[in-house]
Amino acid sequence: MTGRLIIASNRTAAPGEARAGGLAVALADALSERGGGVWFGWSGDIVEREPRGAHVFTEDGVEFALADLTQAEYDGYYLGYANRALWPVFHYRIDLAQFEEADFAAYEAVNRRFGRLLAQFTRPEDVVWIHDYHFLLLGQEMRASGWSGPIGFFLHIPFPAPEVFSSLPQHQRLARAMAAFDLLGFQTDRDTANFRRYLIDTHGGELLEDGRIAVFDRVLTAKTFSIGIDPDDFAALALGDEARAAAERVGGIIDNRALVLGVDRMDYSKGLPQRMEAFGRVLDDNPDLRGRSSFLQIAPPSREAVDAYQALRVELDRLTGRINADYADLDWVPIRYLARGYPRETLAGLYRLARVALVTPLHDGMNLVAKEFVAAQDPEDPGVLVLSEFAGAAEQMPTSLLVNPHDIAGLAEAIHRALLMPLEERRERWQAMDASIRETTIAWWRHAFLEALDTTRPDA
Repeated sequence: MTGRLIIASNRTAAPGEARAGGLAVALADALSERGGGVWFGWSGDIVEREPRGAHVFTEDGVEFALADLTQAEYDGYYLGYANRALWPVFHYRIDLAQFEEADFAAYEAVNRRFGRLLAQFTRPEDVVWIHDYHFLLLGQEMRASGWSGPIGFFLHIPFPAPEVFSSLPQHQRLARAMAAFDLLGFQTDRDTANFRRYLIDTHGGELLEDGRIAVFDRVLTAKTFSIGIDPDDFAALALGDEARAAAERVGGIIDNRALVLGVDRMDYSKGLPQRMEAFGRVLDDNPDLRGRSSFLQIAPPSREAVDAYQALRVELDRLTGRINADYADLDWVPIRYLARGYPRETLAGLYRLARVALVTPLHDGMNLVAKEFVAAQDPEDPGVLVLSEFAGAAEQMPTSLLVNPHDIAGLAEAIHRALLMPLEERRERWQAMDASIRETTIAWWRHAFLEALDTTRPDA
């Protein structure tokens, strides 16, 4: 028997909000395919007093249950533990992590309140799908509230090596809570292996013959479900009027020079300073390329209240100013750095225009920019993807130019090679990547996860 789907994510695509991006559409489609369900998350509102319930709206048979946060909860749960502790540790930046007991207490309290709220919306035949690092404790809190049905969890960011995860003072508490999930999905085989190894090495977990893990008196499944995009949809987007207009506008500015493109949130995990230094190294070492290529970096700010992000903004401003001062001419600026976001239609046009895309995070769960760039290309004259070996997409796209983003000289060499790569090689590399992104699309991802979750039912 297939019941309703109950989804929990930090933010939802509630009625009246645009569903930009493939994930929001995929989750909405999953709810629709199940004949309705519940999508639970934070409302985005901050209130003075702790709310007791949730705001409920209904659209197309789906209930949206939205809970508010107080300022103290937002500061401790969201800005604090989620983004000053979990985010840096999961991205291997222990040096930037802040381990405040009060922040974890707020994180625990919000997960407890949200778990109790969410349990009230469930029926015995339902299945629950919880998303991302904001809700690592949510499954256990639902169990404590009496929910005994299937709970799946998907982590959208990397799961670090055991010795890195163990740097969290509360790692044992988090692990026991994560064991309340029946199915845990990760972006890459490396992430899945890290989680399994942590449970086995640290907590004496036993890997069973069927691949499940027995730990903390429970049996759970940890498996890789690499998230994807809708390649046909994005390819069509790249040929639309808005995309063409954006490409023509930028093409006119760079005056037919080769476009090197980066599109990332302004986040220290994305390797933005290293990328700018590498492009500067290309200009240092190759005078013949000066004036023949332009680097456009789009980096909308995120989590500006966190100190590490403010420092990153200062560093990017400094690097851009230095490189442009050294090499700009009257009719050419080497780097255009735009600290603002653009619609998907605009980005699709820029991807198609670009000769080289730099997707070089220091660590990333998957990175769908890499897949969108591939989908947007002209098959007859495709651009080149320079991809970090620490992005989840690297497991699926070995014919990209794989780089270590910490190696500035190696990254500069890859950019140089990409700019000069012959057409035949560009086509061969692109064809292999295009085939890869069509194997694990966003539709495949949701179907594969939910089919696996359904098998955890006692009656399956």
